[in-house]
Amino acid sequence: MTRDELKTRVYEAIDRRGDEIVGLGDQIRRHPELGFKEVKTARLVEETFRKLGLAPRSGLALTGVRADAGGRAGDGPTFAVLGELDALVVAGHPEGDPQTGAVHACGHNAQVAGLLGAAMGLLDAKAFDHLAGRVAFFAVPAEEYGDIEWRVAQARAGRLEFLGGKPELLRLGHFDDVALSMMIHTTSRPEDGKAGVPASNNGCIVKTVRYLGRAAHAGGAPHMGINALYAAQIGLMAINALRETFRDEDTIRVHPIITHGGSQVNVIPGEVRIETYVRGRTMEAIFDTNKKVDRALRAGALALGAKVEIETLPGYMPMTCDPLMADRFKANAVALVGEEHYRQIGHRTGSTDMGDLSQVMPVLHPYVGGARGTGHGADYEIVDKHLAYLVTAKSLAAMVVDMLAEGAAGAREVLQKAKPPMTREQYLAFQRGLAKRETYEG
Repeated sequence: MTRDELKTRVYEAIDRRGDEIVGLGDQIRRHPELGFKEVKTARLVEETFRKLGLAPRSGLALTGVRADAGGRAGDGPTFAVLGELDALVVAGHPEGDPQTGAVHACGHNAQVAGLLGAAMGLLDAKAFDHLAGRVAFFAVPAEEYGDIEWRVAQARAGRLEFLGGKPELLRLGHFDDVALSMMIHTTSRPEDGKAGVPASNNGCIVKTVRYLGRAAHAGGAPHMGINALYAAQIGLMAINALRETFRDEDTIRVHPIITHGGSQVNVIPGEVRIETYVRGRTMEAIFDTNKKVDRALRAGALALGAKVEIETLPGYMPMTCDPLMADRFKANAVALVGEEHYRQIGHRTGSTDMGDLSQVMPVLHPYVGGARGTGHGADYEIVDKHLAYLVTAKSLAAMVVDMLAEGAAGAREVLQKAKPPMTREQYLAFQRGLAKRETYEG
């Protein structure tokens, strides 16, 4: 059987399960959960894998679920296809969870539906009779790097080390046997077309900042206090003053939020907390900007005579997609959505922990449409479920066929030509070397 004939059988199997796959995506959308807390979503994934006859392992990096299927046409590498479990907090979204604020305003529910749909299509079509190697169907937690204060507390309690899902899974060894990996992200951007592959993505480091002043009566004795909020405001203004020093080609993004601005309005704020990313195209650009940001934050403490604690945490590495995998994806996408709807996407200034996997193995991180509105915005919604759920499932399954058919010739070619910049051990040492906490007294 040719690869194209096998893909056709898989596509037909996915179409037969179309209503079920869409139903799974919508069920996940209705029950959004934040990173490392995706208990209901992980349980649904695990139950679905079991119904397909797979033997999933769950609780990986707290909530990850992995189920493997082996090809019967010989030995070969393990190819991981991924879907991200988590939602994020977006104020004002009509589908936000009333308790947590979580909402699927980035399309991760479509990723997981596509992952499950790909598994269904490949298994129903008995594709593994014609494939070599192994597929790891992997639902992974916590790509959205938010809820940082909670995650830091989990790390200090020993439940986590890295605060993103794929880095933590990598640390724990759950990718040790994986040779190459991919996932598909939903997009709402019209310029991305119905399918496309980005050239690269920004990386980032993550910072928590704590300004400590002295509380006092805001009306009766403000001169007895040290206003931590004013110190923080000056630090933030100093960061804004630096923006003209950021080079366009480095695609720097610094976007702080105040997570605690004071305890009570009639008390001079004695503590203020900030979280921010420092994003950029390269780690060199990120490091350079990080020094400037630290300097600006210290300026706020100096101006008010406050103290500032700056904690720098490993974030996500810059990402580059494997060109051979990208070519295979393009051929499949053109067949599914039409050449006029395919786009070669340039550099993306968001960050993803697929960048971390790209440091140690060849990866692919394409986009498929079906959504509209602003990503991470209150108007985000999936409007073309066939495209977002079923084309994603078909595209993932087609890549499995392309990589693992014909004795896994496609995967072997990718692995022969790919040159990941780090080993797993080098990656872990690099990320651990980023973590630091410094205190400056103005």
